[in-house]
Amino acid sequence: MVLNASGKIVESSSSSVSPAVLASYGNRVLKANEKLISTLVKPTDTNDSVSFTLAAVEVEVFMVGPNVTLDKIPRLDTTNSSVDIDLIGIAKNNNETRSAAVAFMSYNTMENLLKPDFNTSNDTIKTMMSTVISATLPKTTNTKLTKPVNFTLKHIREFDPDGSLSCVYWNISEWIIDGCSVLETNSSYTVCSCVHLSTFALIMQTSRPSESDSLLELLNLVCVIVGLVFFSLALLTFALCQWSPGMNNVARINLCLSLLLAHLLLLLTQQFLSLIRPHQVLCAVISGVLHFLFLSGFVWMFIEAVLLFICVKNLSQISSKKREVLSSGYLCVIGYTVALVVVAVSAVVNPKGYGSEQCWIKMDKGFIWSFMGPVCVILALNMILFICIIINLISTLKNRNAEVSQMKRTKIMTFKTLAQFVVLGCSWILGLFTNDRKELEILFLILNSQQGTFIFLVYCVLNDEVRQQYRKFFRCLCCGLKSNTIKKH
Repeated sequence: MVLNASGKIVESSSSSVSPAVLASYGNRVLKANEKLISTLVKPTDTNDSVSFTLAAVEVEVFMVGPNVTLDKIPRLDTTNSSVDIDLIGIAKNNNETRSAAVAFMSYNTMENLLKPDFNTSNDTIKTMMSTVISATLPKTTNTKLTKPVNFTLKHIREFDPDGSLSCVYWNISEWIIDGCSVLETNSSYTVCSCVHLSTFALIMQTSRPSESDSLLELLNLVCVIVGLVFFSLALLTFALCQWSPGMNNVARINLCLSLLLAHLLLLLTQQFLSLIRPHQVLCAVISGVLHFLFLSGFVWMFIEAVLLFICVKNLSQISSKKREVLSSGYLCVIGYTVALVVVAVSAVVNPKGYGSEQCWIKMDKGFIWSFMGPVCVILALNMILFICIIINLISTLKNRNAEVSQMKRTKIMTFKTLAQFVVLGCSWILGLFTNDRKELEILFLILNSQQGTFIFLVYCVLNDEVRQQYRKFFRCLCCGLKSNTIKKH
């Protein structure tokens, strides 16, 4: 009852209370729990153990007596931590009783009281990476350790490869590093070695964001909104304007639709990240949807290059061949199924790969290549297709076996699609090499957010037929406004 009550106190601790007051509450809870757990220790001739799990704390108690037959005690485990201790060696040092006991406790919400701060530079952000654990030697006369104690602490938050991990222990009012060191670490857990017993935790230090990051966030917000506006205008133009008979806009429409939804979802996620992040499942779902939408954009870019290749290959009979090429419905199935299969396979292979701190694909264990791998393959195939397209164009131009107007239109479309490939593809490749360099980050941000602007300018504004329809629309709009004004007067 007392342990459950103390757990509720820890969970309901107000963030408005000062850290010093919270620390004093934490000290009382730790002392009360250690006294309670010590009552579980009973005399034994060989060895015995007691364990239980509550909502706020998990407890493992192991006791050895003078006639213990074990070579070493088994590892004491809780859900997120474990301990290896030479309890038999400690018992041998207790000459009178030849017995000893260890109590191992893992607190699930103690970080609410014992804040992750310790005596290092204030220029870093400190994050609790493990549950708070305690290890004591209750009812043991000689508590001197014969060997360092190793604690294995599972990471309860996403591991930042650039961060600095510290094994720390609690000393009344703050966390201290002395006496503990990191023995081994990876993205999932860290092993700490300590020369004394106390209350321990794992804290990560990461660089504090610079003031320029706020300017970068503002630039990102403005650029993405501008890009979304032009994506919308491009979609309306593709859907409503009249195009030449040989023009197939299916790939372009779906490309814009995929990227529009992806950028919109990404923008909303960034703006409401503090609300979304606590819900890990929702965050993982969002990252999976973003993976699908961005990947489908690249698939549609590849489909557009394939259609252009077919058009160039059959330049002299493009209108007849167009009907023999894949139908719009079949193209839609290919465009979205390929991306869906990649995401589904990625989720099955590594279901924990989705849901980073930014609700995107996690960078650890190389899972980012579930996105960048297909992107690089598509970009390589596109490059091969463009080389073939240019070779075919040169060959057709020499043979002069196509209409001049059709030839000119195809050449223009080739260079427009090639430019689209460079802008849409190379921006993501650039993202791999930013390495926290502000200049490259800004360039990546602008290129990535202005894809809609580029598509609208190249395919709509620079198209003579579309410009004529724009003029006609604005004339009608102006005439309608004038007539309404005259009627009012």
